[in-house]
Amino acid sequence: MLLQSQVRILFLSVAMGIAWSGSTMQPLFAAEPAVKPLKALLVLGGCCHDYKVQQHLLSKGISDRAHVEVTIAYDPDTSTKHLNPVYENPNWAEGYDVVIHDECSADVKELGVIDRILEPHRRGLPAVVLHCGMHCYRSEGFPNITPWFEFTGLQTTGHGPQIPIEIRFLDPANPITKGMQNWTTIREELYNNTTGKLLETATPLASGHQIYKNKEGKEVNAGSILVWTNEYQEKTRVFSTTLGHNNETVDDDRYLNLVTRGLLWSCDRLNDQYLKTPAGK
Repeated sequence: MLLQSQVRILFLSVAMGIAWSGSTMQPLFAAEPAVKPLKALLVLGGCCHDYKVQQHLLSKGISDRAHVEVTIAYDPDTSTKHLNPVYENPNWAEGYDVVIHDECSADVKELGVIDRILEPHRRGLPAVVLHCGMHCYRSEGFPNITPWFEFTGLQTTGHGPQIPIEIRFLDPANPITKGMQNWTTIREELYNNTTGKLLETATPLASGHQIYKNKEGKEVNAGSILVWTNEYQEKTRVFSTTLGHNNETVDDDRYLNLVTRGLLWSCDRLNDQYLKTPAGK
């Protein structure tokens, strides 16, 4: 027969998820570990894209697929010369675990401003760079290696016509692209690789190909790396893709899965704990 004091302990133990077994207490069930969401800053705006719509496609698409809270810094200015106002604060990245660079600001060239943008990443803040983010901050020395190219891991200066891109994944064992199948996009822009390769700090994950006729009627078979990772300053993980011009691509489950997995990888959180179930459609 249980003593009155043992009854009290047993009652409290069950309420706390602990079972009484003789003279010892054993866990009755394991408490579900809380997942602290990653805090991501999505910076976008500038020339040539429907950022007004894409801000929501990206933020919802990522948060639906992973434990990530996305804060949006949208700049409605549609020029290439306007600096996103978020960067006016010297501590603009404070409190965030990762920054998604999706801006289109080619003609913001002042080195002091670019240094302010890059400084948190130089200290180790992970990053994702999307589409026109690759063509930003063309400071002195462009199209040779600039501070921004060192960050992204690729020198690129332009793109071909808007026609479908055939995507081929290059490393089936890479955790970001593992299990992903090759696909062909809708009308999209294939960004060039001006030196024909990534920087030495970068690793290719997927290539893109287009076949079209140029103005002279000559057939062009264009190929470029369009998904890769970069190790910036020997400490910072950067995931990049040049995909993402049109809304239909940005809203594609395959694209959102890719970006989400790349983001988690950059934060060293690409695991079942941070991926939501189902992890994309």
